[in-house]
Amino acid sequence: MPVDPQLRSLDIEIPTQPEVLVKLSLLMAAEDVDLPAISALVESDMALAAAVLKAVNSSLYGLQGRVQTVHQALTYLGMREVAAITFEMGLRAAFPPAAELEPVWARASQRGLLMGRMGQMLGVDPWAAHSAGLFEECGKAVLYRHASAHYPAMLRAATKDAELVQLEHTAFGVSHDALGAALCESWGLAPAAVASVRHHVHLQDTLIIPDVVQRRSICAISVMAWSLMNQPEELEEIARTIAPQAQLDETLVLRAARRVSEQLQEAQARGR
Repeated sequence: MPVDPQLRSLDIEIPTQPEVLVKLSLLMAAEDVDLPAISALVESDMALAAAVLKAVNSSLYGLQGRVQTVHQALTYLGMREVAAITFEMGLRAAFPPAAELEPVWARASQRGLLMGRMGQMLGVDPWAAHSAGLFEECGKAVLYRHASAHYPAMLRAATKDAELVQLEHTAFGVSHDALGAALCESWGLAPAAVASVRHHVHLQDTLIIPDVVQRRSICAISVMAWSLMNQPEELEEIARTIAPQAQLDETLVLRAARRVSEQLQEAQARGR
């Protein structure tokens, strides 16, 4: 999908989707998912395969024993989570390595996993939820690449994303949430995932899902993941506020958030 002409006029480059991720998207969209084909595709890119295996063997997943092949990873974690890790590594590879972006990528890994598993528990498209979590802050990487001399100071100066988007608008005429949504659209992510990325700063700041959002569940899951990562003491109150806006059961949303958080804590304890 082409990038919005208004964003193009700002001369901020949105990276194109790597060919391996285009092919992976097509394989995942097939009616009968071909796991050997997915495994072969990822392994055809040696650098990508190595990055995927490194991520799979991290403490985030807490797997027993070392996973040595993409096929093993698919067996242990399933297609969605391995595909998400592949997308995550492909996204990272689209930008220059930078210490300032490491916290962005670390949060992306955790948030994607939280959102994907919550989506699965709540009957909400888990791939769209996972990809929304992965890509939520990717606009920061776009701006970092565009202005690597100036943008790190903005990241340090802002205490929260609502402040950061104000700084970004002043400096660039656009903010990372809009750029992230543009990248998601051009890479073919589901509209519900794009909407979650586009509105995540507003959602976190106000706990209000905008009226323009049609599929609202992923936005609600995004807010719950943000609460788990930043304000866990307010999880219950946030669930009470956000769940009804997406026609989700508050009790089920809260239960899913707590269970997924426990899963990640247990995995990290095993992986130490």
